[in-house]
This record gives sequence, structure tokens and C-alpha cells, in this order.
Amino acid sequence: QAQLVESGGGLVQPGGSLRLACAASGFSFSRYTMSWYRQAPGKERELVADITSTGSSPNYADSVKGRFTISRDNAKNTVYLQMNSLQPEDTAMYYCKALLFRTYWGQGTQVTVSS
Repeated sequence: QAQLVESGGGLVQPGGSLRLACAASGFSFSRYTMSWYRQAPGKERELVADITSTGSSPNYADSVKGRFTISRDNAKNTVYLQMNSLQPEDTAMYYCKALLFRTYWGQGTQVTVSS
């Protein structure tokens, strides 16, 4: 049974950093494109970053370029999102997604940026 479990969210002050992790199980993680999405209250879910199966050519939303970094460790079946210089507008539920022939979603981890 495929499963994605996010962790690392929390409350952080503006300008702070967090590192999210998404641990995968039950499918061939190394073959899948992995993505991070986020959804703020009252807004649609939006793509934050994605990364190919080999870890090449990461893509970022304009709003996070230069601040967030997506990476993956295929040996650990885990994808990461390093978030620096966090701002209140980054507050959202963050989800990871796996995509190949099927799509899998995690349950999300909450990130709150507030002083």
C-alpha cells in the first residue's frame, strides 16, 4: 500500500527556516517525480517545487525561488524541502505528491510563519 508521510512542519518566526521531509513507502519511489504543494486557508492548492526521479532539473514557483530547495534521497525513499527566509505568506499546509503512472498524496504538514 502506497504511503507518503510528511514531517517537519511547525511554527517559525519570519526570516526563519524549516526543513520538511516526506517519507515514501509501498511503491517504487526512485521512479517517481516528486513534488511539494501547499494550500493556504481559502486558497487553491499550488505547486511549490518538483524534482525528477533522478534529482535533476528541479522546478520552483516564482514565489519561492531562491528561498526553497527541493532534494531527494532515493536510498532513503525521502524527498525534502528546505525552506529559508520564511515569510507569513508561506503559511500553509504543505503536501508531497508522487507522480508516475499513478498519483499519491501525503496527509500534509502545517507550516505557520508568525511573530
